[in-house]
Amino acid sequence: MTFREKISSLLEEGLQQKPSLFLVDLTITEAFKVIITLDGDNGVNLQDCIDVSRVIENNVDREEQDYSLEVASAGVSTPLKMVRQYRKNIGRTLKVKTATETLEAKLEDANDESITLSWTAREPKKIGKGKETVEHKREIPYSEIKEAIVTIIFN
Repeated sequence: MTFREKISSLLEEGLQQKPSLFLVDLTITEAFKVIITLDGDNGVNLQDCIDVSRVIENNVDREEQDYSLEVASAGVSTPLKMVRQYRKNIGRTLKVKTATETLEAKLEDANDESITLSWTAREPKKIGKGKETVEHKREIPYSEIKEAIVTIIFN
């Protein structure tokens, strides 16, 4: 079993103990620095990171392979990568970049193929002078999303 396979297997075991958590990214550098990024349906706290870290540290012999380990939660400014991350953020505002535009809108829905965004905009009236508020709703397939980040709004 390779080092990467062993880490992946232990990580899977650690995540099975905490079903609300899920893996966002696993990176192992050439210098054997293991970087694990987690997210959770209810967020990730420090104890979650410690517990997952312990599962790996207690089962990998540093005499066999010297490595460093970093287990962290996906930060606020980290782009969304997985459908599960989109689903947990329904109702929040996202900044979504596609090849042709950038939208900042409320995430209304997320299914296995796409997300649905809604927003309002002030646009010129079709008849007469002035502007009117227009409601927009758009479905965007994941394949068209270049980057999506949750926008923090302070009230």
